[in-house]
Amino acid sequence: MPAYSYIAASMVSSFIAISVAFLGYKWFVFRTRGNYLREWLRTFTIYSGSILVSTLALAPLVGLIRYTTRYQTEAPYIAGAVVTVFGVIGSFLGHKHFSFRKASATPDESSGSPPLPGG
Repeated sequence: MPAYSYIAASMVSSFIAISVAFLGYKWFVFRTRGNYLREWLRTFTIYSGSILVSTLALAPLVGLIRYTTRYQTEAPYIAGAVVTVFGVIGSFLGHKHFSFRKASATPDESSGSPPLPGG
């Protein structure tokens, strides 16, 4: 087994997890139709950004917790929980407003009046 095979395994598992999460959000949460590729790419973008922000925030947060509290050995777990909570909230909002956002209503659609013929 190669020395760094866990990195490849992590990448493959992330790809699969994001794809499964995408289908769950698409079919059961936001219930959108069509646009599979566009929405999947947007979902991947949101999750990639979330992973990047979480990774960058983890070390400083652990240091802050260790510096300001007595939880020296527990700091990585506490920081991980905090990052996870904010990651879940941020990801949901990103999916709601970017990945699966509804198309903007035209003025005719938002007023409830039928569209004009030929337009």
